[in-house]
Amino acid sequence: MASKRYKKASTLVDVSKNYPLNQAVDVLVKFPRAKFVETVDLAFRLGVDPKQSDQMVRGTCPLPHGSGKTVRVLVFTKAGAQAEAAKAAGADFVGFDDMIKKCQEGWADFDVAISTTEAMAEVRKLGKVLGPRGLMPNPKTGTVSDDVAKAIREVKAGRVEFKIDKAGNIHVPVGKASFSAQQISENARSVIEAVVRARPSGAKGIFIKSCSLSLTMSPPVRLDLKEFGAN
Repeated sequence: MASKRYKKASTLVDVSKNYPLNQAVDVLVKFPRAKFVETVDLAFRLGVDPKQSDQMVRGTCPLPHGSGKTVRVLVFTKAGAQAEAAKAAGADFVGFDDMIKKCQEGWADFDVAISTTEAMAEVRKLGKVLGPRGLMPNPKTGTVSDDVAKAIREVKAGRVEFKIDKAGNIHVPVGKASFSAQQISENARSVIEAVVRARPSGAKGIFIKSCSLSLTMSPPVRLDLKEFGAN
């Protein structure tokens, strides 16, 4: 059963309408709030087949105003200059054999894992453990790097990753309900533009079938993406 708050929010949005981004955000910020600070989420339904290798959609996007989330970063690197650089840049966990062993035992109290190129020879063995959780370092997302300090700063500043799921959907957090309308709009705009740019060469027809903006506990506000040249 829908809560009173959800029902009230539903009266503020026209479910038959696709809103331009700025109008959608204006609707969103008027929704009654939950007792906790909700996350603002962008949801895409794509017209591609994720089973086809030439239709994979993934990438990263820096958020102009950050994500509003404290990001815990693990760095896989051997002791030395890289390890010291990682600690100085604010990594929450730094190590090599010890951290690999902890992950093999099921530990995953971090949000992003970064690895040096050298360390990946061993870290690659964690694919079955970290892969399903979306925590595996990957060169395509900037999480395999020999400039670990830069990678850490980008992640901490609010860079988000996006990847199509088995059903052809993408969900990306773009901020918090405590953000201003302008901050939410600018963050969402950056992600939408990044997804549009990530259109794979194998995609045919309509690329983005639908896109909506919502809070953790709110109804979705459907977006009109004409201004982004999405299809």
